[in-house]
Amino acid sequence: MERRPLGRTGVSISKLCLGTMMFGAWGTRDHDESIKIIHRALDAGINFVDTADVYSAGESEEIVGKALAGRRDDIVLATKANMPMGDDPNHRGNSRRWIVREVEDSLRRLGTDWIDLYQIHRWDPAVDLDETLGALTDLVRAGKVRYIGHSTFPPSTTVEAQWVAEKRGRERFVTEQPPYNILVRNIENEVLPVAQRYGMGVVPYSPLAGGWLSGRYRKDAQEGPMSVARQRLANRFDLSLPENQRKLDAVERLSELADGAGLTLIQLAIAFVLRHPAVTAPIIGPRTMEHLESQLAAADVVLSDDVLDRVDEIVPPGVTINPAENGWVSPSLLPAARRDQYRLLA
Repeated sequence: MERRPLGRTGVSISKLCLGTMMFGAWGTRDHDESIKIIHRALDAGINFVDTADVYSAGESEEIVGKALAGRRDDIVLATKANMPMGDDPNHRGNSRRWIVREVEDSLRRLGTDWIDLYQIHRWDPAVDLDETLGALTDLVRAGKVRYIGHSTFPPSTTVEAQWVAEKRGRERFVTEQPPYNILVRNIENEVLPVAQRYGMGVVPYSPLAGGWLSGRYRKDAQEGPMSVARQRLANRFDLSLPENQRKLDAVERLSELADGAGLTLIQLAIAFVLRHPAVTAPIIGPRTMEHLESQLAAADVVLSDDVLDRVDEIVPPGVTINPAENGWVSPSLLPAARRDQYRLLA
């Protein structure tokens, strides 16, 4: 499989990244089957594996650790921290206290001495960026982490983090992991241009829009997804919502486009993400071996400009059909924040 540079790090990664959110209680509960899927991906040329502490409450990391035993040196391994890992409010977020503790837990679950790419899963506006970068810098200097990245950061915070790193002599974030697919194109407005400006690698998640671009959801669909992970995201899958009906309309037109181009919808969707010059490696997230094989088939597909123009007609550049899928909502837009602002102006 073709390799691409991970930003300006000098690290070479496969053009597809194996995401492991669906291994464990959130998806495939059989550890042996999950390991077989991971091994098949590695044998196909994937050398970049992404997980997170929160996936099935750490179970995904444990599965990945078992799968990489004996092959660890050849794999670029990424994980993430920030999401709640319990009821204690200190067991989450981007504080030094939590990051330093949670990296040790991830190392233990993964069965490794180092993490190649340690990512902050979401921006935490309650925590000073220098606090977070200071903790991550110490982990890099201790040899426990090689590089640091973030996921679903607003572009203004990405810029601020780069400035903080430069001014304070901290390690800088070298990657961003945003949601990106044909139905969710908001990051084309600012996130991707900002990442390019700073030489950051971009590792988008959900290139199949959580199954919408796999052919699973069509006009005659009678029920939404049943997996634990998707039940947590009901507003993205509830077929009674008008924005999701608009997604169904788009999927029908995209399916016709794929058929006319001699492609599967899956190939069209993944090849679309791969084509953007700012994208390094989209994350594929198979739950079964069949899912993996269908997604691997997209690795060598290159879409023509004519096909891309047709995609743009169906979903215009920079547009997300269901805004709930953008991944980040400014806390300034929450009712409490707006009312506070109004009081200040009164």
